[in-house]
Amino acid sequence: MTAQHELRLLPWTGPEGKPCYLDTDDREGFMSRLADHIEAEQLGMASELMGQALQLLDDETADLEKLRLLAAQLAGALRDVLRVATSRGHRLLSPG
Repeated sequence: MTAQHELRLLPWTGPEGKPCYLDTDDREGFMSRLADHIEAEQLGMASELMGQALQLLDDETADLEKLRLLAAQLAGALRDVLRVATSRGHRLLSPG
């Protein structure tokens, strides 16, 4: 098994919004592949949302309710993308 500092931050949270970690040396195991798939889905959804956001922000007639919904969706996507970036950053091989 991996050392405490090598736990993989998973792309979802547990009860009460607490982070979940995976302790395994098997990068091809079921849970690792599931986490990889969910990360890819989260990044794809964030990319699609960015396109929608740019269109809505260009619309001068967009009402406040739509903009608030957009802000909430962007905040959720940003949270997910930051979690993926943090997880991947921790898994980078250190030099030497």
